[in-house]
Amino acid sequence: MNSKNKIPLCAPEMAALWTQYMFDTMSICFFRYALNHMEDEEISELYEKALMLSEKHIKEIKKFFKGENYPIPKGFTEEDVDVNAPRLFQDPFYLNYLYIMSLQGLTGYSLSVSTSIRSDLRKYYMKVYTETMNLFDQTIEIMLNKGLLSRPPILTPPSSIDFVKDQSFLTGWLGERRPLTAMEIGDITFNMMKMHLHVGLKVGFSQVTKSDALRKYSNRGAKIANKHINVFEEILREEKLSSPVAWQSFVTDSTTPPFSDKLMMYQIQLSSQIAIAFYGSAFSVNARRDLAAKHMKLAGELALYAEDGSNLMIKEGWLEQPPLAVDRRQLSKGIKK
Repeated sequence: MNSKNKIPLCAPEMAALWTQYMFDTMSICFFRYALNHMEDEEISELYEKALMLSEKHIKEIKKFFKGENYPIPKGFTEEDVDVNAPRLFQDPFYLNYLYIMSLQGLTGYSLSVSTSIRSDLRKYYMKVYTETMNLFDQTIEIMLNKGLLSRPPILTPPSSIDFVKDQSFLTGWLGERRPLTAMEIGDITFNMMKMHLHVGLKVGFSQVTKSDALRKYSNRGAKIANKHINVFEEILREEKLSSPVAWQSFVTDSTTPPFSDKLMMYQIQLSSQIAIAFYGSAFSVNARRDLAAKHMKLAGELALYAEDGSNLMIKEGWLEQPPLAVDRRQLSKGIKK
């Protein structure tokens, strides 16, 4: 594209690049730390590949920012990680972490493709989506081979197709409830998987942080996540369906911080925001009223928790400001920043 005729990045495109920059710089810190003490060769090879992809993404995103004369975000740097800190998580936890994070990355990249207008941005996100899909596929295969992936419940095939005959299909408060649909089971299962990872991260971070405020916030988040897991487990138990396994047993007893409080807080906040988005997605396909109400209530609880997290980040100076529109109201008053 001719630089003189280059179309400026629109707000959604800038948002996608900025968000990915923050995520990938955080991931680079996490991957480098994990690789310094990882023992399993297969998992280590996956992390080497993930690290290489994140570093490549950062180089490409910087080119986009420079092309727009936009300041390069600070994100996370070597200041935010101590690769020589003792092991906080065991290898199976790292494998599950990569599984959940690559899954969430795929969701983010698909959204970035759909909101990008410029052809170079669309091509970039289609490329990183393909790269992440391959990483995700390899991660699942290794988890299956090692017996570490909880398969979602299996449904018995019906003898024929059928159609919903009355509104009792939507009920769930009183009387006999219908069985869960495949979509509802899928949402509950994968939200539980994410919550189990969140519990493990928050338990680990609460052990190593030197900040009393972050420790209290992490412990509160672990309690909320466990509460949500119990809600989901009860729903599956009622249907005689299996639940995903927990991961907090793969957290070691280390009390030495491998990451800065800023990075750990970002990871916690990111997990909350993503969980809210997935709860919203589940709400949109839950036909049973009681399930929809549960997802709304749980999402609301997480939203309040995330708001408190944002306030803590602002107070501690950990929240980097995302791209903003020009403040026309201030400019009209003759106020310059």
